[in-house]
Parts: sequence; C-alpha cells; structure tokens
Amino acid sequence: MKFGFIGTGVITGAIVTGLLKQEGAAHEFLLSERSSTVSSRLAAASAQVRVTADNQEIADQADILFLAVLPQAAEEVLQPLTFRKGQKVVSLIATVTHERLRGWIGEDVQITRAIPLPAVAERRGVTVLYPEDAALSGLFSGLGRAVTAKTVEEFDAYAAASALMGTYFGVLETAAGWLAAQGCPEDGAQAYLTGVFSGLAQRAEADTGSSFSVLRESHSTPGGLNEQMFQVFDSAGGSKALAGGLDSIIARLQAAKEPGGR
Repeated sequence: MKFGFIGTGVITGAIVTGLLKQEGAAHEFLLSERSSTVSSRLAAASAQVRVTADNQEIADQADILFLAVLPQAAEEVLQPLTFRKGQKVVSLIATVTHERLRGWIGEDVQITRAIPLPAVAERRGVTVLYPEDAALSGLFSGLGRAVTAKTVEEFDAYAAASALMGTYFGVLETAAGWLAAQGCPEDGAQAYLTGVFSGLAQRAEADTGSSFSVLRESHSTPGGLNEQMFQVFDSAGGSKALAGGLDSIIARLQAAKEPGGR
C-alpha cells in the first residue's frame, strides 16, 4: 500500500510514525516536502519514506491520499492538482467541508474526513471518521481506535471536543504552577500530575461501562477533598466555561460551512 501525504505537519508525522511501527507492514510513504523539519525526520527514520516537492506526483502515485494542508492554503494547493476518479482521499483539513473539497478537486473521488490525534504515533490514539469507510476504519484501528460518526453534525461535535487538548494541558500547567508556588520542584510537580492524570485515563479505559459522572462520584468521598474541589470548580463557573468553549468551537465550524467561511 502506498500512502501519499500533501502537507507534512504534526499529524502527518504521527500517522506515519504509527504506521511504521506496525510489524510486517510493507507500506510506502510519499510525503510532500513541507514542512521540511517533519518530512526530513521521517525520511531519515525509514527507507519506506520518500519526500518530493511535487504534489502532483504524490496525487498520481498514492493508493490513499491524505490532505493535511492548512485550511487557508487548501484551495491554492488542491485546485491545480489532478485526481483520479474513485481515488480514496482522506481530508485532515479542519473546518473544510466535503462540498468545498469536491469543488476544489473537481473529480469524483471518495472523500473521508478524519480527525487523528497525536497519540496515533504510539498507536494509542482515537480517530474520528466521516462517512463510514471500512478500510480506513481498519487502518486507524491499528493506530489505536477508530470511531465513525453517523452524521456530519456528529463529526463536527467530535471535532469540537478535540479542541480540548490545549485546555487539558492548560489545567495541568495551572496546577503545576500552583504546586511550584507551594515550594514543590517544577520537575516533581510535572511528574506527579502526569502520573495522576495518566492513571485516571487508564481507569476510565478499564471501566468503559461507567459514565464520567459515575467515575467522578466514585473518586469523590462524600465531604472529602475531591468532592470539594469539583464543587468549587463548578460553582465558580468552570463547567459553564467549558461548555461555552465547546459551543464557540461548534459555532466556528458551522460558520466555516458558509460561502467564504474558514
């Protein structure tokens, strides 16, 4: 199987890294030169990776073609290219709809939108796909887990939730800063919080039958410190701010569907 990537950033790097870790997989990877930092690193890591400055060569040779350019550059990059009828195209371009992609591509290709997360590099990521595609679901299941959205609205909701990554690390940043202010060493604070949150994620993975509400309650002794912490967070508007942030992301995604939207 030959995979082509037009646009070589963090997510392209993560996908290729994860696929290279699959035992016995004789994949070939054809990558665009930009960004040279990522593409040169991947080429140096494996003889299965080749880099080219010619995006048309990538489109011509790829069995599965990944589009990973920035939304604001997508039209300029894609419109000059020629695609094959029926070609399998995976768009990683945030906020760009199927309809807009088809207009730029100008050929009857099979378009699937996907939201891979950086953890696919360790084959522990979760990737949302729309619409259903059995081959791509199998591919991304090999990099962790694949979830198929039934509607574009569901896909957009998952896309909004993926915007929580920065907030997650922002919470840890704030907590680490607080610990440092109490006299804890910065490296110790980061190691401690990383371990705590990693353990919680593993607990949720091991107990998929329990909702987050149930897990929160099971980790909060009545009248205890965890219960107090959440009550302060919630009463100070933390939960409302989180929901409001998600609403703002959905609104941005919806606006991108309008003519001229990004």
